[in-house]
Amino acid sequence: MNHTDPRRAIPRTDALLALPAATAARARLGEHVVRTIVHEVQQRARAGRLAPAAVPDAVAATLAERSATALRPVLNATGVVVHTNLGRAPLAPAAVEALRTASGYVDVEMDLAGGVRSARGLATRAALRDACPPAGDALVVNNGAAALVLATTALAAGREVVVSRGELIEIGAGFRLPELIAATGARLREVGATNRTHLEDYAAAIGPATGCVLKVHTSNFRIEGFTSAVGLAELARLTGAGGVALVADLGSGLLGPDPVLPDEPDAATALRAGADLVTASGDKLLGGPQAGLLLGRSDLIATLARHPLARAVRADKLTLAALEATVTGGLTPVTAALHADPARLRRRAQHLADTVGATVDAHDGRVGGGGAPGVPLAGWAVVLPEALAPLLRTGTPAVLPRVHRGRCLLDLRCVPESEDARLTAAVAAALAALAADRDGDPG
Repeated sequence: MNHTDPRRAIPRTDALLALPAATAARARLGEHVVRTIVHEVQQRARAGRLAPAAVPDAVAATLAERSATALRPVLNATGVVVHTNLGRAPLAPAAVEALRTASGYVDVEMDLAGGVRSARGLATRAALRDACPPAGDALVVNNGAAALVLATTALAAGREVVVSRGELIEIGAGFRLPELIAATGARLREVGATNRTHLEDYAAAIGPATGCVLKVHTSNFRIEGFTSAVGLAELARLTGAGGVALVADLGSGLLGPDPVLPDEPDAATALRAGADLVTASGDKLLGGPQAGLLLGRSDLIATLARHPLARAVRADKLTLAALEATVTGGLTPVTAALHADPARLRRRAQHLADTVGATVDAHDGRVGGGGAPGVPLAGWAVVLPEALAPLLRTGTPAVLPRVHRGRCLLDLRCVPESEDARLTAAVAAALAALAADRDGDPG
């Protein structure tokens, strides 16, 4: 490098680290991240992609844009309410506020009046009991699979779990129920056939080696045609007479019936029908944080809470706080999206379409997350060119559309109405970028 090389004018690292923007960013991003950004900007200048005089401003701008997490907020325009790839349930404002409260020191396991240690998450467990009166008690673990693992481990390790062959489901990401139960040390006792299982099949299987009978909601598929299954009420009479625990894995997390989803099982109805224990997820139809819910007989919940595995799968303070606020607070985004007014959705979609020069078609949303398979949620979608999808996904804000039959569809069911202006701006920017790209393409 000679004396006239402009790269000699690139600001030194110590000078850039002393910038007010760098000093302020340290509290948010940490020393290592700030230094890395400074070095990356300097490297851009050394490569000739940035003028040396522009380096301080580039450092400040990059630090301002950098988030403390790599996760990006996304506007969900797919029409799928519980979208697993987008983190399932978006939290309600009450739950977000509860997370802020729980971010510091809190009495999650402390009796402040007595100055002694207390049971963990008592307020959250009480909120679940109040929201689901048939439950004698409740326990919260870190996810739905953990709830089922804890239940089958505590009740049936070294013994048999009796389950219908038609309910040996794969719960997502390659996790299959038989493998999950086998990992608990319990033995799977399959009864019936894939399409038909009868009460006598269960009766023949129950014996001294039975740890529990498991009834699994086939949440993400349906078997139709020549089928037969045994309801919880029938099973409860059988298991009650034999002194065997009946566990119902519902998955979706509904605590009570929802008229929009009349065929989706809920915890209160399952417990009233005779289930001794219900397991479910907190981040699906309940609309809360990722959590596993266990609701049922007080003695069974106490047994599970004392099991050594309960410590390994327990929920942290943030989950407990957000879950309590979800149960006791107001309308969740999931419930609002499920019950969205189709006429209002159409007006919003038409306004967006008119603004950007697009059209609107009828479009059915979906529950998602394995809930209510095949149940349509009537709505509307803005129809755009398929080529717009990648531009929307990578834009600011990031927008996830549905690509179907060569079209890019924007369903506003899961987009908060307060975000309509940002969504419109994102679509307009993507259309402009697409047009510019096509104008510049010599082909």
